[in-house]
Amino acid sequence: MSFRRTSALLATACVAVFLGSTPATAAVPAPPSGFTTVWSDDFNGTANTLPSSGNWLFDLGHSYPGGAGNWGTGEIEEMTNRTQNVSLDGNGNLRITPLRDSSGNWTSARIETQRTDFAAPAGGVVRFESRIQLPNVTGAAAQGIWPAFWSLGDAFRGNYTNWPGVGEIDVMENVNGVNTGYGTLHCGVAPGGPCNEYNGLGGSRSGFSPTLQGGFHTYAVELDRSTSPEQLRWYIDGQQFHSVSASQMDATTWNNATHHGFFLILNVAIGGGWPGNPTASTASGVPMTVDYVTVSSRSGGGTTPPPTGGNRDAYATIEAESYTSQVGTQIADVDGGGKKLGYIANGDRAVYNGVNFGSSAAHTFAAKVASGAAAGVSGLIEVRLDSATASPVSTIAVANTGGWQSYREVPGSLSGVTGTHDVYLTFSSGQPSDFVDLDSFTFRH
Repeated sequence: MSFRRTSALLATACVAVFLGSTPATAAVPAPPSGFTTVWSDDFNGTANTLPSSGNWLFDLGHSYPGGAGNWGTGEIEEMTNRTQNVSLDGNGNLRITPLRDSSGNWTSARIETQRTDFAAPAGGVVRFESRIQLPNVTGAAAQGIWPAFWSLGDAFRGNYTNWPGVGEIDVMENVNGVNTGYGTLHCGVAPGGPCNEYNGLGGSRSGFSPTLQGGFHTYAVELDRSTSPEQLRWYIDGQQFHSVSASQMDATTWNNATHHGFFLILNVAIGGGWPGNPTASTASGVPMTVDYVTVSSRSGGGTTPPPTGGNRDAYATIEAESYTSQVGTQIADVDGGGKKLGYIANGDRAVYNGVNFGSSAAHTFAAKVASGAAAGVSGLIEVRLDSATASPVSTIAVANTGGWQSYREVPGSLSGVTGTHDVYLTFSSGQPSDFVDLDSFTFRH
């Protein structure tokens, strides 16, 4: 990607000024299984009024007081707290509307949560989520329009010179009306550094139907401190499309970027280094419409199985959630009771120490799996012994089984294994989306 949102916030940035149609959903949805809602705003209220001052503050003008001009990105609009630019629509939505006046000057709005303490607990997970319809313009009419849902580390408010080290997590960005959503982590130092600033560590997903401009879509990011290494994961409509791992940088950079609270930001910028400037054809008065924003978390207590030293019977049922360690997955509920290892995608893995195959060789690996993955999304479960990089001793292919609660046993041949080993299950796919949930597995002679 080219020049990103905060590419010049490294200079100085902000003091915020405190303030306070497509149908919305009925209510903020319940959090994912195992999560608890920390905070939310459903944007209910009278039409043409400002959003709650108890929840939100406004950034005003062309920069934070004393900060880099044009919000550090080259965008040209003046941010306001006028209801023409930011207001409730009376139907449970917030609208942020960029406007061009008769002289060609642009105004828009940028709001931040009052709270700055949205953090992943040690050993737990925090999730930021919003349901948004992007400004419904494309082509020449969308040139220079830059909507976003993002977050900054809490230490940025009141300092304003510590970007990108304090951490910026862009949950959703979009430019110029393309049917593509972007997600990015900014961290470390600029330029360069472990996060490749000013670009950051970004990913994207395209090809939505309806388009991002033509309907509501759900955007989320999860900061997961229950895995080793810790991880950030980005989702659109529940499908993961990007991740960044703590293993991609030194521990100090990761901790400085993630081990603290965040505040959330909604805005529509006009112009700047990434989208380029608007033209006379750019549409004025087309809003970004936000149904809700919610923050949820899962505590570290009781969600990750305690490490086990092994002594597992290879020929008994091994519950997937009883791993010794894992990367990238989550424990999820099974309908009717029980748990499973869920949200499994390319690059994830789980380790089960001390699996005893005995002296009579095992020749079959069998996994109880479920998948509600989209058509064309599939992947492999690979069995490796004693190392995540060892050659697989068994590989099975998994595609859609009829739903995430529709289980099927999939067997695969195993090169005869004896003795006691640490079993590594590694997961690979040609797509970034989740492709399988694993309930349990076993081995057979």
